Amino acid sequence: MTRNEAWALLTEFNDDPFHLEHAQIVEETMKYFAEKLGYGDEVEFWGIVGLLHDLDFGKFPDQHCIKSQEIMRERGVDERIIRATASHGYGICVDIKPEHQMEKVLYAVDELTGLIGAAVIMRPSKSVQDLELKSVMKKFKSKSFAAGCSREVILDGAEMLGWELNDLVQQTLDALKTFRP
Repeated sequence: MTRNEAWALLTEFNDDPFHLEHAQIVEETMKYFAEKLGYGDEVEFWGIVGLLHDLDFGKFPDQHCIKSQEIMRERGVDERIIRATASHGYGICVDIKPEHQMEKVLYAVDELTGLIGAAVIMRPSKSVQDLELKSVMKKFKSKSFAAGCSREVILDGAEMLGWELNDLVQQTLDALKTFRP
């Protein structure tokens, strides 16, 4: 599957600008981590997984990570993409546990990019470029801030990866600072 094919599929089921931007942010974050973690030959693949991870959310939020599997299978999408995208809903809406490092990264950064995005909106600069780890960690500890972003999932993702929370947050910040929408 090419990036253009993935985008066409995503936009067939999603038209909300917020969700489309989130998909692109997770795409770029996944590409950053693929490169950083030694999967340079799979950068585009990791990006497509990030782009399609919420494929079904726009039209089927009550069947999230379930309907997407059906849609992608009907379209002949690679089973690795189907499994990886579904695994980010582990323990929430599916029982597909992230196993590959790519799946673990997606699981961890999906919620984290949302939390960081909310922190960016609150900044006078409205930019991730001047956002520091300590500011994100302060927001992370505030349960009322971006309450829809599961801290438990972020913590579980860091643990799955074998990383300290601060390392996960800093690396995700670094990834987001390279993204230019």
